[in-house]
Formats: sequence, structure tokens, C-alpha cells
Amino acid sequence: MTEHLTKETFKSKVFDYENNKEWKFEGDKPCIIDFYADWCAPCKMVAPVLEELSEDFNGKLDIYKVNTEEEQELAAIFGIRSIPSILFVPVDGQPQMAMGALPKETFIKAFKDVLGVEK
Repeated sequence: MTEHLTKETFKSKVFDYENNKEWKFEGDKPCIIDFYADWCAPCKMVAPVLEELSEDFNGKLDIYKVNTEEEQELAAIFGIRSIPSILFVPVDGQPQMAMGALPKETFIKAFKDVLGVEK
């Protein structure tokens, strides 16, 4: 199941940007973060895909959602200008951002190529 993050849960599960200047992932398995808004039609198209993927890849990666309307500080830190924006976060290495409503197959390919995760 996807999990909604607030500023506080983001800092404990992904990146404590207030105490670290350099990227330091806080999680124990790769994750993706969906930056979205309730009024965004493409975001609504991505939501069921992410729910399905969270079941398919349960235990292998975490899928988080950040509401850019409620968590404007998080959106600003990552320079979110368009939504949906998806941040792919490997355990080691730098995160990568993708813009737009991606199809399920693209997510699965990115999980393998960027995060090193397969079903």
C-alpha cells in the first residue's frame, strides 16, 4: 500500500534535509515518491497504478506519496514545478526524478534500471 508522507515522516523515512546538506537516504529499501495534488488529472491516473505496483513489489520497495498542496516545503526543496513528479530513490546513489504520468511498464523498467528491484 502506498503511504502518504508529511514533512516529519519524510525526514525520518527518506531524507532529513534539515540536518544533512549532502543526500543521505534514511530508508532500508529503495523507494519512489509521487509528488501529486488532488486536483491533478494525470496524478489521478497514476494513483491506481502505484497502488497495484505497491502490491506487486510488496517488501521490495516502498511507495510514498507527497501532496504538494499540503507539503509545499517538500515540493519546494525538490523543485517540483509540474505534477505528477516521481522521485526514484535507490538505497545507494543519487535519486532520479521523472515527470508526468508514467505507464506501469515504465515504472517496472525504472524499478529494475534505477532501483535494482525486480518482481
